[in-house]
Amino acid sequence: MASERPGHFPEERGGATVRRTVVVPLDIGIGRPVEATVTSFDALSHSGEHVLIGMGTPGDVPLVRVHSECLTGDVFGSLRCDCGPQLREAQRRIHERGGALVYLRQEGRGIGLYNKIDTYALQDTGMDTFAANTALGFAPDARDYAVAAQMLQAAGMHRIDLLTNNSDKSEQLRRNGIDVVREIPTETYANPHNIRYLAAKSTITRHGLTLDSGRDVKEALS
Repeated sequence: MASERPGHFPEERGGATVRRTVVVPLDIGIGRPVEATVTSFDALSHSGEHVLIGMGTPGDVPLVRVHSECLTGDVFGSLRCDCGPQLREAQRRIHERGGALVYLRQEGRGIGLYNKIDTYALQDTGMDTFAANTALGFAPDARDYAVAAQMLQAAGMHRIDLLTNNSDKSEQLRRNGIDVVREIPTETYANPHNIRYLAAKSTITRHGLTLDSGRDVKEALS
């Protein structure tokens, strides 16, 4: 579905609806401002104030990244995860091809900022990120992508290519009416501070990460 206005998608009726769309110039690290649209919604199934950021000129199958909020990584540049680099990569790639970034307010795999900080303390004792969530009484991953499907449908985006290493996102979107044509992997952003975290995602939830299984994962889990 081509659009004359970069990042703009038509409002559709039924279920969640577009609340407001505004134009915001963004600095996405390419040396010049990028015009984007930021859209809010009414009647979402999840109470968070989630937004859809449109960039570029989308074609029939726009590129979409569904990104869960990570204050520590997205804003402060924490090296304990790969969220910040993934977010910045997604912005650049979506701008180049045309599509949208669905930004979900689901901090800490859905458990909130303070609880996430508590899981950091547990991870410092040797737990992986999923075991730490469970130890606090939460699901290993409590994120709900049904709300992302509602946002995409309200924006008229029913067929997408999904920028992700996490097949659970694709499965949840498909169950909620989004035709995910292709999964397109992001880069792997490993560093000495997040290698245990990435290894847990790779081995426990089968994220499609490019890790050296003979070295990185073994060292991370030892």
